[in-house]
Amino acid sequence: MAALNDVQIVTIPKDSADQNQCNLSVAPEVEEFDYSKRAQWLRAAVLGANDGLVSIASLMMGVGAVKDDVKVMILTGFAGLFAGACSMAIGEFVSVYSQLDIEVAQMKREKRMVENNEEDVEKEKLPNPFQAALASALAFSLGAIVPLLAAAFIADYKVRLAVVVVATTAALVAFGGVGAVLGRTKVVRSCCRVVVGGWMAMGITFGLTKLLSSRGLEM
Repeated sequence: MAALNDVQIVTIPKDSADQNQCNLSVAPEVEEFDYSKRAQWLRAAVLGANDGLVSIASLMMGVGAVKDDVKVMILTGFAGLFAGACSMAIGEFVSVYSQLDIEVAQMKREKRMVENNEEDVEKEKLPNPFQAALASALAFSLGAIVPLLAAAFIADYKVRLAVVVVATTAALVAFGGVGAVLGRTKVVRSCCRVVVGGWMAMGITFGLTKLLSSRGLEM
């Protein structure tokens, strides 16, 4: 009997039990990443890469339509790379800087005077023209180097043109897929869109250059 008297019965308050049950049943909320934050640099990078790839590949196909000399094709491609990268960087810089001026002016017109910490948040959301320009130039160069490397070591004229088309197509698929994955959009649709556009650009450039050559305009 003494042993039974020594036993202590511990009771859990009802409120505490309910609270513990609620804590177990409610899962912690996971903050979802806002993929729109990637829009600025992703747009500049994808646009620059696709533009460099398609522009230089089309330029090389156009030259290849009338000249079978590999040196002429490569030099033309590099000239297009340098000119295109500079053009993309300057154009993107001017465009984004204009957007920045508009947004800053709008903020001033609305007189959004806030505390220092909130003001820092607003500044982080503003577009960065230097970042956009650098991303465009690098991406353009990255895309442009693909057809140049594909054609650099092939002497046969027809094989060289075919390799440029194949390499450009593969790179278009890769760039389209990477952009879709980073932006969480449909991969197949993105790849098909950039591939068809690249084919059209190369085909039109090749055909029109061939037509001009047949009309008596030669390099």
